Amino acid sequence: MSHTTEPSSTSAQPLRIVSLLPSATEMICALGLEESLMGITHCCDYPPSIRQKPRVVHGAIPVDSMSLNAVDVAVSQQLQQGKSLYTLDEALLAEIQPTLLVTQDLCQVCAPSGKEVDRTLGFLTPPPKVLWMSPHSIADIHDNIRELGEAADRSREAETLITEGRNRLDAITRKVAKATHRPRVFCAEWVDPLYCSGHWVPEMVEIAGGVDVLGRKWSDSVRIGWDDLQRAAPDWVIIMSCGFDREDTAAHATWFRERPSARTLPAVQKNQVYAVDAGYFSRPGPRVIQGVELLAHLLHPDLCGWTGDAQAFLRIDCRNASSSVP
Repeated sequence: MSHTTEPSSTSAQPLRIVSLLPSATEMICALGLEESLMGITHCCDYPPSIRQKPRVVHGAIPVDSMSLNAVDVAVSQQLQQGKSLYTLDEALLAEIQPTLLVTQDLCQVCAPSGKEVDRTLGFLTPPPKVLWMSPHSIADIHDNIRELGEAADRSREAETLITEGRNRLDAITRKVAKATHRPRVFCAEWVDPLYCSGHWVPEMVEIAGGVDVLGRKWSDSVRIGWDDLQRAAPDWVIIMSCGFDREDTAAHATWFRERPSARTLPAVQKNQVYAVDAGYFSRPGPRVIQGVELLAHLLHPDLCGWTGDAQAFLRIDCRNASSSVP
């Protein structure tokens, strides 16, 4: 889902885009608008060519020096106190004078949302056009791409990108239709504490030929207990820690290895625990299509190959609590 806020007045001027979320940055570049991208967030890292762009958003919590549990506690406390998780560089934004601001109103944790953006709009003169993104499904992601294309005069490119994505999903659907079983999968969006997947991720698992046993399709991810995971007894565990790449996510697998009861999970017994680059899953942008292809390869390697980045996933052996990440 998305909606656009028009500025009170418009004039012919070069397109200057500021992205307040990584998924929008990826969409902008996929539509050939990288040269018009004037500001990004501290989390924007794909494609690599944008990493030197001016950063107009910074994190308010030093997550790099904190454990996962400490991050969860700090985020909860910050939100309970009505504080933002992000700081916006208002001086830099005023200097850029964006004509199009792309933001979200889906998750207070993922990127600046409603109140932060409203404050920003109060001092930008003239006010930019604002595109708000709040996707819950793959169809919503496609709608976001379409609206971005319309807002930036790239409608043809947007429709081409959407069609290519749908064709690739259709190809996966045809391949996994030949499978003799649909594996039971648990996707961990966070591991300490444990969170199930939500929104578009269970849909991704479904298209890839699996069943997300604890996922909340098209709804919010929620905290679950270890007992919930044991009762679900998944045959596959996919760790996709929100905001982290494969290497960092692989390190998070120690949470599984350190729990003696982890070895009772079928996924651990079958050595089917994987760490993946969350960029393919937690960011509702073009790479979600690749995320489905990656899931299909992990769940049905005999039917679906993987031609993407070899560093996108890693099998984690959790059968021995003292084992190291391979």
